[in-house]
Amino acid sequence: MLAWRLGWDTGRDIAVIAGCHAIGLLFELVKVRMGSWSYPEDALTKFGGVPLYGGFLYAALGSYVCRAWRLFDLRLTGYRPRVTAVLAGAVYVNFFSHHWLPDARWVLAALLLAATAGTWVRFRVGADDLRMPLALSFVLIGFFLWVAENAATYVGAWSYPDQLDGWQPVSPAKFGAWALLITVTFVLTAHRARNLFPADPVRE
Repeated sequence: MLAWRLGWDTGRDIAVIAGCHAIGLLFELVKVRMGSWSYPEDALTKFGGVPLYGGFLYAALGSYVCRAWRLFDLRLTGYRPRVTAVLAGAVYVNFFSHHWLPDARWVLAALLLAATAGTWVRFRVGADDLRMPLALSFVLIGFFLWVAENAATYVGAWSYPDQLDGWQPVSPAKFGAWALLITVTFVLTAHRARNLFPADPVRE
């Protein structure tokens, strides 16, 4: 709210950030209960084994995407909002359902690649107008989140089961998981963004 008062974030940004926090906190509560990871340290602010800051990671990610959208003047060409949103929702559900049903992440990754084929993110750096494939942006963000996870688990912010007896690098599989999960944040931000689409929203 302070960022909104100071004019750093818009009302739309706050809605996205709050949505990311709620989605992220639910994600944490379920995954911790299923034993995917844990917060082994004692804390006064834990709920269901998850400290309240658990949702802030996802809120921070939403804030980053919102800020990047404005600061780099992001524009999309060839974006398919409906199919991308449906697949992002399926990705989110799969992170829960794979505990009981077959894991469909590779199928969903392939479908996302197909759905975002021909989708470009245009952005400005100084006077330069650049672009990259949307799928590549998901991969890059996923990679740096995986790097951040390694740092966070090293200092004990949370631990995966194989780290309880001593720290070791986070599995590279988490890199792929983040590359998929970022689609949820992206879809929320894209839905709220102003002037999202160029004259031709389907194809460049």
